[in-house]
Amino acid sequence: MVGQEILKRQAPTPTTPVPGPNSANRRMPVGAEVTPSGVHFRVWAPASKKVTVQLISHGTTKSFALETGADGYFSAFVAEAHAGMLYKFQLDSGAFPDPATRFQPEGPHGPSQIIDPTKFRWTDNNWRGVPREGQVIYEMHIGTFTAKGTWTAAMEQLPELARLGVTVLELMPVADFPGLFGWGYDGVDLFAPTRLYGTPDEFRAFVDRSHSLGLGVILDVVYNHIGPDGNYLKQFSPDYFSTRYQNEWGEALNFDGANSGPVREFFIANAGYWVDEFHLDGLRLDATQQIFDSSDEHVLAAITRRVRAAANGRSSYLVAENEAQHSKLARSLEDGGYGIDALWNDDFHHSASVAVTGRNEAYYSDHRGHPQELISAMKYGYLFQGQWYSWQKKPRGKPAFGFHPASFVNCVQNHDQIANSLRGIRLHQLTSPGRFKAITALTLLGPGTPMLFQGEEFAASTPFLYFADHNPELAKLVAVGRRKFLEQFPSIACPESTQCLANPESQMTFEKCKLDFSERERHAGYYALHRDLLKLRREDPVFRNPRPGGVDGAVLGNESFVLRFFGEDGEDRLLLVNLGVEVNLTEQPEPLLAPVADTGWKIIWSSEDPEYGGCGTPSLGHQSWRIPGHAALVLATDKNRHAKGNV
Repeated sequence: MVGQEILKRQAPTPTTPVPGPNSANRRMPVGAEVTPSGVHFRVWAPASKKVTVQLISHGTTKSFALETGADGYFSAFVAEAHAGMLYKFQLDSGAFPDPATRFQPEGPHGPSQIIDPTKFRWTDNNWRGVPREGQVIYEMHIGTFTAKGTWTAAMEQLPELARLGVTVLELMPVADFPGLFGWGYDGVDLFAPTRLYGTPDEFRAFVDRSHSLGLGVILDVVYNHIGPDGNYLKQFSPDYFSTRYQNEWGEALNFDGANSGPVREFFIANAGYWVDEFHLDGLRLDATQQIFDSSDEHVLAAITRRVRAAANGRSSYLVAENEAQHSKLARSLEDGGYGIDALWNDDFHHSASVAVTGRNEAYYSDHRGHPQELISAMKYGYLFQGQWYSWQKKPRGKPAFGFHPASFVNCVQNHDQIANSLRGIRLHQLTSPGRFKAITALTLLGPGTPMLFQGEEFAASTPFLYFADHNPELAKLVAVGRRKFLEQFPSIACPESTQCLANPESQMTFEKCKLDFSERERHAGYYALHRDLLKLRREDPVFRNPRPGGVDGAVLGNESFVLRFFGEDGEDRLLLVNLGVEVNLTEQPEPLLAPVADTGWKIIWSSEDPEYGGCGTPSLGHQSWRIPGHAALVLATDKNRHAKGNV
């Protein structure tokens, strides 16, 4: 190799503390770390007998030998190295990027770049983090959130998200992956924010700006598998992976087998890294049911501990997706749980979707969308807490009674559920405007933590499809796998439908998904609906303070129901939801409809407000209540009116 020169590890000067192979001075256990006098490299590579680091600069490469340490670790301090330089690790089997690379400017197959995270000047010293209660989550994919698909472009939209009433941004995965576009769930460089959206410091600037506007930021991370292209971990050690478990997306990760200690350390350190070096407020843990670990302390519990420690006094927020609905994840560490703050509630999504679309095929088939399901989801979170689940032919879920309502994240749209359809279109395009507005009111005012998917707030016309720019051979396999997955939906599996499926590897598929923010004005009614509901949730003394046991409900008709939110000092609220035809309650033998003594009810919000495109809402009447079809109403206690009929 041109210009190659083997140099021995240079000793540090006595006045400069430089981390050694096991030094506590390092920020991370592995990777390249900048010091005032050079760079310290450390890597776990038990599959090699010797390791060198190749520094690449101006067309020449210099190699520096790493010293062998305990348990397969290699390390060296290199005085010639500095931030901005490119490098690879030379193993017995070849030269590869650093498994803990902080940036891959040429993508996962290229060299790593030395990054100094201390150069960025943060302005968020007064930011106190994100507690569990009081949050409104906004899920976003940076590549399609704006036309440019960069951190800098996304920053321009942050003030409007804050004005809308969002409090937490949940970023789809950003760990680097091959190609020019993708969802991010096939990341291969877990410490390297993808070059597709900008530099690491531009990511930091995005977080810093978010905090200045009162927005928290959490990152979706994938600790259940590694992507198939650009994954070089096995070159360093085959023990990153396990054959003991079957994983849906490839090889399971080794969190409890032979030599699993360094693997656990790698992933636990990664969780803390995002909080430490990027000031993120927490993580969303993807598909945790595919994280297998029989250790005394589950790796998810260890991740929770690390995130809390890395937050350094700030409140941190952890959300988990768990298809099996194991409530243990959200129980405290002291109670034998994993200490995660909140869980995605698929049951609410599925029931709500069936209720407004009428479709309950495939994994929706155990949900009917009946009013009682929606009431129970508001009261108890998960609907399946151990009952038989016919779609999977086994029991599903574990008991979650007594959980705080904020322990459940409720949504009617997310990246998966929109894309798991024929054309990736949004919910408002699959139901009536009235039903969409009514189910939105239930989601945003319900006691759980609400989540919106990007563009939902203005009824975006752009779809969200599955897209992935893989190499040609892998792209064909991915496209076949995607079609196979969607065959569980009979309506999609028919021959005339399969011809409509978008090609995941097409640039056009990706471009179609980019939001058009001019629709905020063109769809002003929907935008006003979301803005006003979030204001009501934020400012109303009852809706802003959900608590265990604070809500009850009753079925009023085939597609209608009432939720009663109990406040203090008789300040109660009613949420009337009617997803069917108009309901006239000439008799009201339901105590949840009764006003507090010596008070009445008044309408304080209606989905039929003309500003939202509705027809207006007359008073409910003295002796009977008329609840419009495909609508939702909010009633508040009125101490100036007597229950005799003033509503």
